[in-house]
Amino acid sequence: MSLKEFNKLAVNNIDNFIYGVSPYPVTTKNGFTIGEGTIYPELNFTLPTMKISKETMPEVLNQYRGIIKDALKRAIDLESGGIVAEIELLPAATDNPQWGIEICRLVKDEMREAEIKNGLKSALRITPVDIRENKRSPHMWHGEYWDKIMQTFEGCANVGADFLSIESIGGKDIHDDAILYCEINKSLFALSILGVRDMHKLWSGITDIAAKTKTISAGDTACGFANTAMVLADKKYVPKILAAVIRVISAVRSLAAYEAGAIGPHKDCGYEGVYIKAITGTPISMEGKSSACAHFSSVGNIAACVADLWSNESVQNIKLLSGMAPTVSMEQLIYDCRLLNTAAGHGRQSALTLRDWLAESDSRLDPQAFVLRPDVVLDISKVIISEKSSYLRAKKAALYTLELLKKAVKNDEVKIDEREHIWFDTLISQLESLSDDEEIFTSQMLKSIDNPKFDPKKYDLNI
Repeated sequence: MSLKEFNKLAVNNIDNFIYGVSPYPVTTKNGFTIGEGTIYPELNFTLPTMKISKETMPEVLNQYRGIIKDALKRAIDLESGGIVAEIELLPAATDNPQWGIEICRLVKDEMREAEIKNGLKSALRITPVDIRENKRSPHMWHGEYWDKIMQTFEGCANVGADFLSIESIGGKDIHDDAILYCEINKSLFALSILGVRDMHKLWSGITDIAAKTKTISAGDTACGFANTAMVLADKKYVPKILAAVIRVISAVRSLAAYEAGAIGPHKDCGYEGVYIKAITGTPISMEGKSSACAHFSSVGNIAACVADLWSNESVQNIKLLSGMAPTVSMEQLIYDCRLLNTAAGHGRQSALTLRDWLAESDSRLDPQAFVLRPDVVLDISKVIISEKSSYLRAKKAALYTLELLKKAVKNDEVKIDEREHIWFDTLISQLESLSDDEEIFTSQMLKSIDNPKFDPKKYDLNI
């Protein structure tokens, strides 16, 4: 397995770190380009609460047909220059690959028709669910569950999917405990050892499929890791400082997809995408205030600062006063993008001013927003690429982020709850106690972890 090395920033000037513009734009087979100067909406949608089975599949397909037809019509009516649609397949539609493939085929056919009849450029992102978390899965990289994911990817690519993505879960069992018990050593192990190990294997496989089907290996997201921490921090179950540091560490894990051949656009619910853009130059999809339909956050505006696609995260097909919820989200995203593009149309300085306002409106109010500030992202990204191994990248970036946040709090650049102050020294102490030797650290973690859900043999590791 040959991996790409990233040892310098693709974006090293703050004035070039902006929404809609990426050093390495991505173009689909129908000529739709992301990252070349325009930010586009990415609509993510799912079914209402219903059973998915052989018997209900006709209704499932009717639901998806209705969603995409209405959303496309709204995009055409609002004269959107282009849209991306994402289908995050539900477990049953990955566990039965043919169901996911049929959903993908139906949605893509409607998108092709809208382009032929109305000139609406579009692209489809397909995101199978990672079913390898199943206890019956024999291994992370082979067996029935691995095969079904790969079959879903290849089948969907063959019927029209443009971007291949997934929210992978390698290391999640360990990381859930890391969040709940505020154990930064477990977070490092889950993200920079297990997660990276899994991502390299997984994304080598996805990239091979993309090459074979002439589609695009887009990117992963640490949603199950960093977003879980974010949501728990928002509910005050865990420190926001911890969640902010986990967000930075998760960038090292997400980077592994690009080391294995992914080229973007990075997936929406990975807020760490800002680091991926700085390091790799790939376009990224982000979500913020218009994703409140899926989850709350404290990064509603700042998330748009350097986005190339603007997403709603996910919304069920339920009826609201104005219409169906996905259609409502489509309109909201189009208007968000229209404002951003209008500012950019008045010149780079106008776009930079809007970017900075978006950052300023959030960055002081939460450490999780502060670590998404464009200048902070570039600063931390330099630290990440200063090391070669994923483990040392994660450890060094975590320590640097804590020191940066500590200084920012002192200078009144970011607010934190008084009771969280103690966590600076606690987390720094935990990190400084860890060996810099990856093999020693891995061995120590394998011997100390007592989690019945975790089987190191599934990662080709032995205690």
